Amino acid sequence: MDVNQVLEATLSPDATTRQNAELQLSRAAEADFSGYLTTLSNELANEQARPHIRQAAGIALKNAFSSRDTGRLREIQARWIQQLEPPIKKQVKDQALQTLNANSMAGTSAAQLIASIAAIELPRNEWPELMPALVHNVGNGSDSLKQSSLTTIGFICESDDVDLRDALVAHSNAILTAVVQGARKEEPNNDVRNAALSALGDATEFIRTNFDNEGERNYIMQVICESTQSDDSRIQAGAFGCLNRIMGVYYDKMRFYMEKALFGLTIMGMKSDEEDVAKLAIEFWCTVCEEEISIEDDNQQAQQEGSQELRPYFQFARVAGREVIPVLLQLLTKVDEDDGEDDYNVARAAYQCLQLYAQCIGGEVIAPVLEFVEANLRSEDWHRRDAAVSSFGAIMDGPDVKILDPLVKQALPVLISMMDDQVIMVKDSAAFALSRICDFCSDTIDPDTHLQPLMSALFNGLMSSPKMASSCCLALMNLTERFVGDDGASSNPLTKHFQDSISSLLAVTEKESADNQLRTAAYEVLGGFVTNAANDSLQIVAGLSEVILSRLEATIPMQQQIVSVEDRITLEELQTSLSSVLLCIIQRLEQNIAPQADRIMQVNLQVLNTVPAKSSVPDTTFAVVGALTNALEEDFLKYMESFTPYLYNALGNQEEPGLCAMAIGLVSDVVRALGEKSQPYCDPFMNYLLNNLRSNTLSNQLKPSILETFGDIAQAIGTHFETYLTVVAQVLQQAAGVTVAQDVSYDMLDYIISLREGIVDAWGGILLAFKGTPKANLLQQYVEPIFALLQMIAQDQNQSEGLLRAAMGVVGDLADAFPNGEISQWYKHEWVTRLVKETRTNRDFSARTIDTARWAREQVKRQLGAAQHQASDALADLRRNHRFRPSCHENGLQPDNEPTNRPYTTRAVLQPRSRKEILHKNGVLQQHRLNRVLENEHHEHHGLIELPCDEIGNFYPNTPVNSPPGFATSIEDRLQGLLDGCPRDLIPSSGPPYTQ
Repeated sequence: MDVNQVLEATLSPDATTRQNAELQLSRAAEADFSGYLTTLSNELANEQARPHIRQAAGIALKNAFSSRDTGRLREIQARWIQQLEPPIKKQVKDQALQTLNANSMAGTSAAQLIASIAAIELPRNEWPELMPALVHNVGNGSDSLKQSSLTTIGFICESDDVDLRDALVAHSNAILTAVVQGARKEEPNNDVRNAALSALGDATEFIRTNFDNEGERNYIMQVICESTQSDDSRIQAGAFGCLNRIMGVYYDKMRFYMEKALFGLTIMGMKSDEEDVAKLAIEFWCTVCEEEISIEDDNQQAQQEGSQELRPYFQFARVAGREVIPVLLQLLTKVDEDDGEDDYNVARAAYQCLQLYAQCIGGEVIAPVLEFVEANLRSEDWHRRDAAVSSFGAIMDGPDVKILDPLVKQALPVLISMMDDQVIMVKDSAAFALSRICDFCSDTIDPDTHLQPLMSALFNGLMSSPKMASSCCLALMNLTERFVGDDGASSNPLTKHFQDSISSLLAVTEKESADNQLRTAAYEVLGGFVTNAANDSLQIVAGLSEVILSRLEATIPMQQQIVSVEDRITLEELQTSLSSVLLCIIQRLEQNIAPQADRIMQVNLQVLNTVPAKSSVPDTTFAVVGALTNALEEDFLKYMESFTPYLYNALGNQEEPGLCAMAIGLVSDVVRALGEKSQPYCDPFMNYLLNNLRSNTLSNQLKPSILETFGDIAQAIGTHFETYLTVVAQVLQQAAGVTVAQDVSYDMLDYIISLREGIVDAWGGILLAFKGTPKANLLQQYVEPIFALLQMIAQDQNQSEGLLRAAMGVVGDLADAFPNGEISQWYKHEWVTRLVKETRTNRDFSARTIDTARWAREQVKRQLGAAQHQASDALADLRRNHRFRPSCHENGLQPDNEPTNRPYTTRAVLQPRSRKEILHKNGVLQQHRLNRVLENEHHEHHGLIELPCDEIGNFYPNTPVNSPPGFATSIEDRLQGLLDGCPRDLIPSSGPPYTQ
């Protein structure tokens, strides 16, 4: 292929040309990775080539080492490690470093390539000359080489690769030397200083050792503070960006610098006319507030746990509030009528900071804000009216609601009236303030006094302008949640407004002037009203289903009328919105939706049949079908033949993981609804699920839900799951072996927890399928791996309530599956009792989890009790003329709240049935022996034998216990010793029953 031609095509504005070129490059890389790299690196380093070709070569090389999927990324990196000869690697790296000196975008492309290779080699302690070379370039190179080298350091430091970030700590001195040298005010080239400050921000986490040194820390802070005073706004912004990072990482070392410099510098920065500088200076105080909110939460939790190790807390936000808050309030006035909803400007930054200030210092924010509101609420300048309304809404989350209550009640009529302001920006801000009141201070809203005018104002605002749509809809959604009432209530405060609200929302969605944003928001609110409808409004909801179905049916022929991308987006948003409302209707009406079921399935099948590939509509359609299966249960069977082709197609569509995930969830809905009637469809379900589990294309995040679905299928079809049991058990055991290192990311920890929860849920479903059936013994071979998993969960500090609840279910179900004590030895482990107790006594857990743990405890008792009875039967032949009566503390039960560091003991009294009979038949010697053992010469025992038992009163028959001299060391030995003197013909074949 002609490399230049293909590279030029990758920059083409035509999507088809660009995709074909990228495909050619991908095939070339797969065919000859070594040749691909050398060819492109030659082109990257070719100073005679056109700049954009060199840039394209660098991008292609960087892409050869990149992938969003972690598994694929590891495969790519393995190719570099294993398939390339050292000379090829050296050539690519040398040419990339050489290209850093280019005066074009090629230098930036080379920097990206170097960062990609560094992510592979630095964690392996390879390429030791890289960091020294970059430091040398910054100290001695040309301006372009300095800038590119600093950019390279920034790219390396901003990587999310855990191994690379760990490796960079060893290079902190080199990194810091380069970036500080480039950032000094003595550096004449501002481009170099800007690149250095950017790299310093990215490197903040890796220079902790240097930052712990006061001398080095002082010099770093001096360089940054001097940069905030630069004449170049880019350098000022970069410096404030560094201060944000440093405050977030090194809060505990900032007290001196806040007092000496940062307070004044950031106030000046907030007032800067340069928007980027002002925003980053404002964000500095956002960071301060976020850190102090976090510190307060951590310290409060530590105190509750009795810990004395508290994080340093300097209350920077509270101390500076008198100066910072007035500046923020003035910055709220910097709004413009042309500002878009997603624009992040100075006013938005100030609003965000004021919200955080309210959360951080609570009621202390109220006084300056109220003073500002009173001074500007009636101002002729709409910017000031808007700022006054916005500031009041911003402080609803943070101060005590009791303090806000009278203020909100006084302000509500004013805010409602401001929904009629002449300026749309003010009306929108009033609507948003009302939405925050409905969210955080909803108890202040009196349904008799405020609800009617408030809803009227919000609906009028919704009808008046699409620009207010999101704010009005958010307020209405919060209102529906506030006044939903009790479950099953016949009415709620919204009931008398329900019909008018539904009619108004339908009218909004039908307006010709309504754009997609307004229509989508109105349908979302409509769904909220349906979800929170009281029973008296269900007839209106049923009537609404007719309207929604008719509108959804009308969208089917629209597929043939699409002529542009915009048309397709509009139609998909409409179908998604209508399907979302239909979903809410089905969930609210439940089984009462049955009369509409045929029509619902017909229109959904038509939608699935007409939407194009890569559409987002099927996701919502599948959610509707899932709700319908839950409502109809076994009556959904009649739709399976027509629906399963679409379900199978989605299960096998690994190119659309979102749709595939919805399909996996829908399989669970279907099998739970149909029960054993789903068995004919389980073979294809299981095949698709197992294929997805093995897939390298799909994200790991789908694996837990697949495992859970195995459990749902097992529970649905019962012992018919035997067909899949062996394979699924192997999968579950393999998945249980997935562990992580101590320093793994939080995302990976969350994944491991969800994976274990999926495994436990799968075993739970399998246990429910087989227990109580003749095939329950098939599970016995899996008892050991199940308990190994439970022990791993018990010993790991990384747990979730869902995981522990599922574990309690398995503990109980497994005991229930073998009710005769066949697996009691597994329940004697201390960690089992501890896991159950810790789950049962955790006050943070829901009642559902605690009840499950209590049930599990009872099942454990039964399992061990059954084992105890079996052990006693085995000892029956050893008993003669004796009665065994446990008289343990509290009937053999140790109170849960009574701590212990030893096995609990039960006092068992052994009494002869008839001493005279024994004397008569065996003579004085036997009577003497029996008296000596039963009455016991050691008076502290008084004829009692201490038997060990666990926390819940179950005996350990073979456990050695404390005995007086001459006593046997196990219960069997003791009982045998008691009967040694008795003639064998006096030992009955079975003794009296136990009493407990």
